[in-house]
Amino acid sequence: MAAEQVGDTVGSAAGGAGGTAGGAAATDAPPAFVFVGGRPCLDFVATLGRRGSLDLERLPDPESLVRWFSESGLTPPGSPGAAGTPPPTTVRVTDADLERARGLRESAYRLIRAVPEERTPAPADVALVNAFAAAPDLVPRLTWTPPGGPAAATGWTGGDAVGAALSTVARDTVTLLGSPLLARVKQCENPVCTLLFLDDSQARRRRWCSMERCGNLAKVAGYRSRSARRT
Repeated sequence: MAAEQVGDTVGSAAGGAGGTAGGAAATDAPPAFVFVGGRPCLDFVATLGRRGSLDLERLPDPESLVRWFSESGLTPPGSPGAAGTPPPTTVRVTDADLERARGLRESAYRLIRAVPEERTPAPADVALVNAFAAAPDLVPRLTWTPPGGPAAATGWTGGDAVGAALSTVARDTVTLLGSPLLARVKQCENPVCTLLFLDDSQARRRRWCSMERCGNLAKVAGYRSRSARRT
């Protein structure tokens, strides 16, 4: 089914990793990350795809969490020798860190979905997100590299880099949950896609996680349906 292949696949181009779903090359390819949420916390929630059906785990090992931190922009690659920028630092993630990250992800997802699902969230989820948010988060860092000029990035000042990155995600979750923007968070209308996104369109009529992933599929399906009825 085309919607299943595009809505959430292994090795799709949406997250930057190559490969063709179901092909030999995709067998060893890590699941591609998806950045269509419009918020760090929504993109982090998207590291578990096709919820309730496939449950595609995009964080199967510690290395994948390192990769998500980098691709999401939370941990910059750095630029050796640039003014005010330290050499690149590799984030080291343990199995315990990975379990902590997954726990935060699922608590954040349940809290974000609590309002549209009209349910009271579990106190344990609130406490967990608050605990992560209470830790030191990533700090903004100015870089200035000729001829590119100034640029903003995030980084950490030492200590627990993983905790700082997860704290940043947790604080974004808290900020979103406590703001009017929460009412703009939608779930993709593709029935096999469970991705969440912030609808920042002017008319607030966005229906799909992205046109490239699910919107075009809906257009093609609608066209075929209309053609079949005419014939």
